[in-house]
Amino acid sequence: MSQNDRIIKNINATMSMENMALLKEDKERLRECLEGKVSYQDAIDKLIKQYTHKQVN
Repeated sequence: MSQNDRIIKNINATMSMENMALLKEDKERLRECLEGKVSYQDAIDKLIKQYTHKQVN
């Protein structure tokens, strides 16, 4: 098992304790960050944009 796989497995175990297991997309996002394909800040910004709704007046 690679170091990245171990990290993702540990994160998933921790999140599962709170009934918040990682989705396949979450694990893929983590892997991309760990491999340096995407910066952590870019991944965070994308999630914020995805889950932030603009208010309509």
